[in-house]
Amino acid sequence: MRFHDITKDDMKNGDGLRVVLWVSGCEHRCRNCHNPVTWDIDCGLVFDDKAKAELFSDLDNDYTAGITFSGGDPLHMRNRDEVGALIREIKDKFPDKTVWVYTGYLWEEISSLPFMDCVDVLVDGKFIEEQKNEKLHWRGSENQRVIDVKKSLAEGHAVLHCK
Repeated sequence: MRFHDITKDDMKNGDGLRVVLWVSGCEHRCRNCHNPVTWDIDCGLVFDDKAKAELFSDLDNDYTAGITFSGGDPLHMRNRDEVGALIREIKDKFPDKTVWVYTGYLWEEISSLPFMDCVDVLVDGKFIEEQKNEKLHWRGSENQRVIDVKKSLAEGHAVLHCK
């Protein structure tokens, strides 16, 4: 897995102060994407032990609410195994921290991924320029959903975290 950045004390990509891992690779290539530099799966830095230590150090702060995976698309086919393993490791080590994942895939396409039970909130759907709305919380276009993953898994369909 490759990544472009790790941001700290982020307040725009989920609830509370968060650390954000900006993962490389996206096949959706949404028109007017806010982060097209992350599209190339082979671009950016290798996610190594040093990068993991940086993430874990930030997650160890009492004031950090959790981690957000963004990009690119962390659920790009070539990222899923490593992202899934990292999510599971984070939940094991920091069970009280929340995990948010942004993806262009729909809940219905990825809900059965084996690590989804470790995700708290999923923001799904491609960014659609014609449905852009800057007043929305944690998403860029009207079609995207902010999904409560635990409730969704329990009920067998997408349950919104917020509208």
